This record gives sequence, C-alpha cells and structure tokens, in this order.
Amino acid sequence: MSYESEMLKSLKMPVRADVEKELLLALFKHNGVIKEFGTGEEIVDEIARSFGLTEKQRTAFLETIYRKENRPKKSYLWHRLLFRAADSLVKENLISRPTDTFRLTNQREWMLTEKGFDVALKLLAIPNSKKEFLSTKSYEVQKIVKKLKKSKRPLHYDPVDNKKKTTTKITEFRLRKRGFRWAVIEAYDFKCAICGMKINSPDSHQWEVEAAHIVPHKINGKDDIWNGLALCHLHHWAFDVGWFTLLDNYSVKMSSKIQLLPFEFGKFGETNFLRDFISRDSTIFLPREKEFYPHKNSLYWHRENIFNFYNKVTI
Repeated sequence: MSYESEMLKSLKMPVRADVEKELLLALFKHNGVIKEFGTGEEIVDEIARSFGLTEKQRTAFLETIYRKENRPKKSYLWHRLLFRAADSLVKENLISRPTDTFRLTNQREWMLTEKGFDVALKLLAIPNSKKEFLSTKSYEVQKIVKKLKKSKRPLHYDPVDNKKKTTTKITEFRLRKRGFRWAVIEAYDFKCAICGMKINSPDSHQWEVEAAHIVPHKINGKDDIWNGLALCHLHHWAFDVGWFTLLDNYSVKMSSKIQLLPFEFGKFGETNFLRDFISRDSTIFLPREKEFYPHKNSLYWHRENIFNFYNKVTI
C-alpha cells in the first residue's frame, strides 16, 4: 500500500468513486463549471462539507521530495483526492480539463461534457428532456456558442436556410438548438429585449428569457445570432403572432389592431404587457456588441411574412 493510500485509509477519507459523484453534482449545481482546486477556493470547502470532513481531514498533507530541486514538497491530501477524482472523470469523458476549457472560454475551469451532464441528471432523477431549459453549460454546447459568436456578420444575409437538411441527427439538432439559445440570451445579458425582464429560478438553473427566432425555426429560419432575439415568454408569443415587429432602426412598430382590444385584455394587475412596455418608436434593448444585433434582412422578413400576415385588413 502506498504512502498516500495509507493516509487516505488512516484518515477515513471518502473513496474516490464517491468524490467523483459529488464532483458531478457540484458541477450541475454551479451550472456546469467549477474552478480549479486551488487553496482558498470555495468549491474545495463546499465539497468537503458535503462529506462532513473534519478540519484534520481537510488540512492533512502529503510530504514528498521534489526531485529536480531535491526539496520537500507539501500538498493537501484532500486537494489531491479531488484532483484524482476529476482526472478520472476526464478520462471517462464526463468533464473537460481546465486547460481545454480555457481554450474555449478563457476561464480555467472544469466543465461538464454532454455525457457528464447526462450522468448528473440521472443521479438527480431529472428527465433528460429538461436539458434544453436548464442553464447548465456543457463543453459541446459551448463550442457551438463560440462558433456562433465568432462568425463574421454578413452584409448580405439570408435568414432562411434553403439548404437545411431534414436528416440531421436528433443529437446534433438538440445541441445546435441549445447553442443558439445560449448565444442569444448571453448576447442580450439574459434579459428581454422589449421589457428588460431579467430573472432566473430560485435555484439559478433556469432563465425566464427565451431565444426567439425572428424567422421561425419551423420554416427553416437559421440558428444564427442575427436571426435571434432574447424575449420573455409574453413578448416572445406577441412577436410570433404579429402584435409587434421591429423596424430597421430597431424601434418597435405596434399592430394598429391593439386599439380594438377590450380594455382588460393583456393586463396583469394594473399593467398591460403590450401598451405599457411598447410605446411609439421605442427602441429595444440591444446587445453590447453590434456584431450581435438582429440583421435587417431578418427583421424585413418578419415584417413582410409575420406582421403583415396577422395584420391584414379584412372586409
């Protein structure tokens, strides 16, 4: 038995398999990412508390000889156990290493992979179908987000994908859908472009805001940031059914049919979600980076095919 194994046994430290499980749960709790296990990092103590580790267990250290300089080297046993558990998860393709995550997000963090995400959901008895609504990041989805954000904004843009394949694998479709959602709601700082609503669930696992396609996905609207808007549930619905549209200067054009609505329609309490949030010529909340603004061709398509369709004058 090695020196390290003897210490683990004598101090009654958790077995590595249990630490691996807690790491996956901690990653889910922190929406898919946790920092490296450095001294003073809260995540180190958080996982230790989940095992009820004593001060002695947390601060016990191994002393080895650093051969290159022939000097003693100390390392905390608990930190080593965490790292070994994380390294094992990496080998099973359940999480990514901080060095790999850094190349993707510029943050040195452990991140769940899709496989690790699935295992965490199973441990928590959460249906896999909930994935698309959760704020949990995965390495594969973040690769899509990075690609969408790094794409050069085209001068001439067709928001309809006429070459869209109907044979796309379900897994690829779902990853792309989540990547589009993340890219859009992050660009708008997780708030509605119309009313500015920004709120998440009490456990921080779900954002209220949605990523709306300007040209609808069902008619092959592209999964690009330039064909997306971050909208709350109410304004997403109102946009999709033509209660309002956007002009090329990103001001809002309301349907004239709003004047025909009974007074109590669209109200919750004393607030009307259309009249009170969308005034004449009001401009939407836009992303900080102009590269992510909705493309004028997408807006033109919505005006011509959604807004005008729902607002036809009938005789």
